[in-house]
Amino acid sequence: MTTTLAAPALLRGATTTTVETPDGPFTIIEAEGTVLSSGWTDLASELTGQIHPTIRAASFDPAASAVQPILEAVARYYDGDFEAIASVRVRQASGPFRTHAWNVLRTVQPGAPLTYLEYAERAGSPSAVRAAAGACAKNAAALFVPCHRVIRTDGTLGGFRWGLPVKQRLLDREAGRPTAF
Repeated sequence: MTTTLAAPALLRGATTTTVETPDGPFTIIEAEGTVLSSGWTDLASELTGQIHPTIRAASFDPAASAVQPILEAVARYYDGDFEAIASVRVRQASGPFRTHAWNVLRTVQPGAPLTYLEYAERAGSPSAVRAAAGACAKNAAALFVPCHRVIRTDGTLGGFRWGLPVKQRLLDREAGRPTAF
């Protein structure tokens, strides 16, 4: 089941779409074919706070909405094409390190999670482990910017805004291990 509504009033011209996934409802706030925020919830209000104020202040052309290709990428991901999410455009805003770190997250291969230290190193700042973890925590475009692919140095999951069971299932799915709900 897919439900599409106008996004909250603070996002002029954006749409909110919720689709059922094996990990529960997944909601996407999209504008002009670009993901502004997403996560495993059926409440758009749980997504808007992650969107940078400069993006929330923008006006979008509702006629340019293109959620179908995004939904198709989600469906392909859950059908085992884990690279499908890489083709989806996202729009996030922050400082230079965090913006770069989000771009780096999009290069982490499915089934090959990084530790926070490895992620900081890949982002070009090996001593910035906390900043790398902060980039994961402030990531508004869950799944499309796959912060779930970053784990603690000791191999434990660490945090995940959408819950550790969802993170574990995503990692298991991408590693070809059975998942349980």
